[in-house]
Amino acid sequence: MTPRLSVVVPFYNVGEYIGACLDSIARQTFADFEAILVDDGSPDDSAAIAKGVCARDSRFRIVEQHNQGLGPARNTGVREARGEYLTFVDSDDLVSRHGFERLIHSLDETGSCLAGGNARRFNNSAGVRPSWIHRLPFAKDRIATHVIETPDLILDRMVWNKVYRRSFWDEHGYRFPAIRYEDYPVTLQAHLDAVTVDALAVPVYYWRERESGESITQQKFQFGNLADRVTSAELVLDLIDSGQAGLGEIRRRVHSHFTQIDMLTLMMAFGTVPETEEQELVQLASRFLDRLDGSVLARAHGYDRLQHAALRAGDVDLLRRLANFRNDGGLRGGARALAKPGRRRHFEHNYPGVHEPNTAIPRSLYQLPARELTLATTVQEVAWRDGGLSIKGTAEIRHLATDASSVLRIALVVDGTETPLAVRRYDATDSHGDMAPVGFEVRLDKPLLAKLNATGVPAHFAVRMKSGKARREGRLRGQKAGSPGWPPGNWISPSSWVQPGPGADGAFVLRRMVDPCRLTSVEQYEDALVLRGRLPATLDDPSLQLTRPLSGQDQVLPVELSSDRRFSVRIPFGPIIAETNPDDPFSQRTTWAFRLVGSDGTEKLLLWTADEQAANHLEKGRLISLTRSTGGYVNLHEGPSRVVADRAAVVAERNELRISGPLTEVTHSFSWRRYLDDSDDHLDVACRSRLSDGNWTASVKLPALVPDNPVAHAVDPLASLADWVLFAVAADGSAQAVQCEPFLAGRLPLVIEQAGHTLGVRPHAGTLHVEVR
Repeated sequence: MTPRLSVVVPFYNVGEYIGACLDSIARQTFADFEAILVDDGSPDDSAAIAKGVCARDSRFRIVEQHNQGLGPARNTGVREARGEYLTFVDSDDLVSRHGFERLIHSLDETGSCLAGGNARRFNNSAGVRPSWIHRLPFAKDRIATHVIETPDLILDRMVWNKVYRRSFWDEHGYRFPAIRYEDYPVTLQAHLDAVTVDALAVPVYYWRERESGESITQQKFQFGNLADRVTSAELVLDLIDSGQAGLGEIRRRVHSHFTQIDMLTLMMAFGTVPETEEQELVQLASRFLDRLDGSVLARAHGYDRLQHAALRAGDVDLLRRLANFRNDGGLRGGARALAKPGRRRHFEHNYPGVHEPNTAIPRSLYQLPARELTLATTVQEVAWRDGGLSIKGTAEIRHLATDASSVLRIALVVDGTETPLAVRRYDATDSHGDMAPVGFEVRLDKPLLAKLNATGVPAHFAVRMKSGKARREGRLRGQKAGSPGWPPGNWISPSSWVQPGPGADGAFVLRRMVDPCRLTSVEQYEDALVLRGRLPATLDDPSLQLTRPLSGQDQVLPVELSSDRRFSVRIPFGPIIAETNPDDPFSQRTTWAFRLVGSDGTEKLLLWTADEQAANHLEKGRLISLTRSTGGYVNLHEGPSRVVADRAAVVAERNELRISGPLTEVTHSFSWRRYLDDSDDHLDVACRSRLSDGNWTASVKLPALVPDNPVAHAVDPLASLADWVLFAVAADGSAQAVQCEPFLAGRLPLVIEQAGHTLGVRPHAGTLHVEVR
């Protein structure tokens, strides 16, 4: 029988990753597929792993060819494919469990020519996070649309997060060119040729980011790679510059995208190119610059325009210095402003070449416009102290030095009315890596918090700053990792709860909830969790709805409700374990969100107001964990038995950092691991491990985390000297990054001073890190 879907998986030298890739395909909820595995002359054990999968699962078959590259290998797979639909998977990536089902269901419903979905990036040390390039094209569902109607789709340049109707593919005769960056000429052509396209916000694809620079997307500064990048871009430019009617906005967006991404990559390459290839790179970059629209280039970032001018002047020395400055983080936080000679209140960027006479580089490119002197704020810590809310952060005006003469005012804004707050200022690291009076703390007591809008309309913070003659104002924003990202809420009266967090525009806000739907306790039994809490009077005859956001599946459980509005609900472990087939193909975890639904359809999220400790149940190698979300609501996670940290402390008398968590079925040792630059190689600092009272503890001497002879970064003073990740190592040598429990994340960061250095214990994408500065 002809399968509905053909999955083309070319592979070359991916023995470490291909097994997980093929497993994620085999686990799909859409089972009517064939997978064509194209061995592109791989010299490692990839073929043996692939053949083993083919022997176990008849839906997989292998095709062999001499090494020709990814594009020709994909073309080979297409020739072998028989399905009604066609998709592509790179052999070091993963497909979400419901990915194919969601995309094909959409195509069946709409008749569109292709459907695409959102993507995630992942690796061992940084966990899972959104893909930056896919955030706009797939910000929301757009069904039966088109790239002309939705220009953000020009950013959708990868081939692998889509399912194509095979008849559409064959009608237009798409073929991948025999170059790297072979995706974009095909995907943009398909977007233009399609009658309609479905764009889904749900993540369907997981895009691996190597710890090293091995994959072709990370060897981007090699000259051959750069040449293929330009060739690919030129194929796209030939397509959209052809004069076809109706492509004006598409053309502008593509030129802008190439200026921001591909031209930028060429400019950065001058920092690493060997001297023997410098002139070739000048010629290649100049050729590409000449293809880009002048009006788009004129609107580029000022530093980009400076690099473009150096390229046109053929000044290789300046190009190299500009690239090194950028590559080394010199633009992070904005370069410090220089007073312009003879001009009061006029500034220049402290960029390479600013003081050098060079008639080929317009001096105006170094000018620092007043509009770039913007307010910059961060939220560093959110905590409840002495019954009130403490918020610590930083505030400064970008590019300018902050001194004791500066003035900072912060007000709480409730329904448009401002209440000035007392501001305690202190020295902290500014955006240039200097200690300066940019730190602040404001405290809000319960009487003030009681003035928050009782309907949940958020209150925000107005920040006004004066530094020298410059005055700037804006909303407090810039939440950092730890408690600002997982802010704790608290009761301010028997019926009012205040929950800090991000607002719709990303600003830091406070919400007051009166008589919220809340969890007050959790009871754990051998076969179930029993949740107890209280419901508002507005919710009649409720049931508990457990939803898997990524798959759209629901479970409905009955709720027992007493006359005083107290409720209980029993969540049996059996059905959750029995349904194990994880939504996240990397973490192998599924998340369930909780909603209480009334008889009239009213829905309420369940707020966590119980003790700040997760409820965990381990069964058959799977861990069920009831905990909180970033917004303070109840979530349930089901996944493999992972090592989780729920406590972190400094033991001063031993000068050590101590991390603890609940025991798993497997005994582990622990190490803090630091990956070397551009390498999968790493350094490990072993911890002293101890098991007791159902918990593990990993202790490390603090001096061991400070690198020997550390050198502060000359250009990027905010760069860490070391970034350590806590790993748990099993007896067979397999290692996993220790997960940071949400309640621990809400108590971080933990900042430690050690021998002239600052160590910060912080969560990052669900894992536990120590950054040394």
